[in-house]
Parts: sequence; structure tokens; C-alpha cells
Amino acid sequence: MKRRELITVFGGVAATWPLVAHAQQPVMPVIGFLDPRTPEAITDRLRGFRQGLKDAGLVEGENVAVLYRYAEYQLERLPGLAVDLIRRQVNVLVTGGGPATLAAKAATATTPTVFVLGDDPVRLGLVTSLARPEGNLTGINILNEELATKRLEFLRVLVPTATRISVLVNQAEPGAENQLREVHAAALVMGLKLQIANVNTTGEIYGAFETMERERPDALFVSATPFLAGRRVQLVQLAAFHRLPAAFSLREYPDVGGLMSYGANVVDAYRQGGAYTGRILKGSKPADLPILQSSKFELVINAGTARMLGLTVPTSLLATADEVIE
Repeated sequence: MKRRELITVFGGVAATWPLVAHAQQPVMPVIGFLDPRTPEAITDRLRGFRQGLKDAGLVEGENVAVLYRYAEYQLERLPGLAVDLIRRQVNVLVTGGGPATLAAKAATATTPTVFVLGDDPVRLGLVTSLARPEGNLTGINILNEELATKRLEFLRVLVPTATRISVLVNQAEPGAENQLREVHAAALVMGLKLQIANVNTTGEIYGAFETMERERPDALFVSATPFLAGRRVQLVQLAAFHRLPAAFSLREYPDVGGLMSYGANVVDAYRQGGAYTGRILKGSKPADLPILQSSKFELVINAGTARMLGLTVPTSLLATADEVIE
């Protein structure tokens, strides 16, 4: 073969090498992330989720991509957002909370889905059992219902003279009724009288506090629902204005001035969810991954707010608390 022909042949082969190499690169898997809140509201949760992915050897932007969809507290948008992610053929769908998970279940029976929610997934009809989900969904249960009783007990320790407790709840959200049942049962044992305030809008929250001002309950119990969590600054400010000792479910409330919170460490729950997502991307099937229960819980007390309300935090409670905010 002549020298010029050899140069032409090898030159043509060399020119195709980048194309061949590009064709052989594995396609980056894509995660669809669906949440009823705003990105600002779940910054810490996302940090936990990404840590879970990292624990599984996955780094966003390097070997996995994530498509985010937020309903911004407009729950009616969730079904459409879920369908959009499925149409984009994401490899795994990750959902936060009951409404988003129900929307995902309605949108697909095949795309693997990992949820993080505070409701009983069996009772919601998401899975057949906790040990063997037997479908395309699995995830983390943060036990909001079971922890409601303990949260009421901590509130009673902090306000020992309390006999009448106002309960703020959005009964339209999944799991709210079950939380109410737990709180009612605990109140009966403790000899407490409950005043239920059902709220669905920001205006109704203001109206509920106006009613509390007239009825003067001794303390406030705020149920664990995405709607109320999204209005935590409003709730904390109103509780302070009306001088109501209040118990919340998430540490984000004491972080902005709320008196106390007791509940699952949600950041860690999302870390567990990220790890589960990684396992599915590496070949595990949701049906073979049992529903995990939250493994970390935390009691957070804002001592500054307690002083403002004229409350003395018992030494026993300070010793029990995971964090005391001064």
C-alpha cells in the first residue's frame, strides 16, 4: 500500500475515534424529584438526599442527573408535574410527602419510585406491606402519626399547667386525620381538652388565631403537614404575638423562633431516601426493598422563646433535648 493511501486510511480511523468513544460512553441516569414545597423550603432535605446519593457513589452532575419539579404548595399541580417527569422517562422518581407520592402512584405503575413521607404507606394504599412493598414504590416513613403523642407529652412537660390545647391542622392532607386520632387518644389519657382548628388557607390561619385570642387556650399543637410547614414563619410569629406556647414537628420551627419541636430528623430521612435511590439505580427493585422507618429523632427547644413566654424549661427536658437554641 502506498504511503499516501496509508495516511488516508489511518487518518480516517483516527477521525472516527472520538465518535466511537462518545458512542460508548454510558448514558447518565436521570432522577425525577417531585415535591409539594419550594426549593428554598427544602434546602436541608436536598442536602441530606444528595449525601445519600454520594454514599451510594453518585454525584449530581457527574454521574447522575436530577430533574426537579416543585408544586410551590399548590397541591393541585402535583399530578401534572408527576406526569411530566414520567414522560421524560426518568429512571427513578423521588417524592416528598403524601400528596406528591399519591400523584406519582397515579402517574405510573412501572417507574421505580422512592418516597419520604410521614403517613402510613399501607393505609394510603401505596404499598401492600412494609416488609415487601410488591410494586414500583418503596421509601422512608418518618412516623409523624406515632410521634404526635410524644410531642404532646413534651408540650405538657414544658407547660405543666396547661389543660386546654388548641390543635392546628389541615384535614385535607393525607395523614392529618390519623394524627388527630393519636392526639385525641393522648389528650384523653392526660386529661387535656382539645380545641380543633382546621385551616386550608393563609387567611384561615389568621382566623384561627383570632379565635384562639378569644378562647385563650393554654398552648398550641401544630400538626405535621406540608401545608403548615410551608407557613412556619407565619405560625411562629402568630404564636409569639398571641403569647401561645407551641409545639411543632420539625426543627425548622425553633430555628425561626418556635418554642419547641419533636419529630424525625428529616434531613437524615432524606439521606436514607437518597441511598435507596442509589441502590435502585444500581439494579435493586423497589419491591425487594422494605419500607424503612426513620432512624433518628430530635427534640429541639428554643430557650430564648421560652424566656419570652415566661416559661422555665425543666432540667429534665433540657437534658433530654438534642439541641437547645439560645
